[in-house]
Amino acid sequence: MSDFPHPSELLPHRPPFLLCDEIVELEPGVSCTALWHLTGDEAFFEGHFPGRPTLPGVLIVEALAQTAGLAALSSQEFSGRLPLFGGIDKARFRRQVLPGESLTLKARLGKMSRMAGRATGEASVDEELACKAEMMFIIANAGDL
Repeated sequence: MSDFPHPSELLPHRPPFLLCDEIVELEPGVSCTALWHLTGDEAFFEGHFPGRPTLPGVLIVEALAQTAGLAALSSQEFSGRLPLFGGIDKARFRRQVLPGESLTLKARLGKMSRMAGRATGEASVDEELACKAEMMFIIANAGDL
């Protein structure tokens, strides 16, 4: 058991859309490494694709965004706020992610302001790169929604 909080303690996301199962490294306000364990029982595998289940790339990018959110929301400056996607740049997919695999999600925050931020992320399986992307997000007050 790690000394890090469960992702649900920092992110407002809940199953089935909480895609980070555990935090394995965390430097508040700087970076986060999280894991997403894919059992194969997830509903999206049934339709993506029948006979050849593959994790949708958009969900990999969302998992990276959630990991960046963990890095941001773990800092006092952004605690209790809500990071919302502002953009995705340079997303590249290098390998398929299959049922039963665990995805290692690494996100590093870049330039941050009180209202917005940037992050880079990499997702891998057994140290083999599956996806990398640059992300932008707006930082909203949770009560503004």
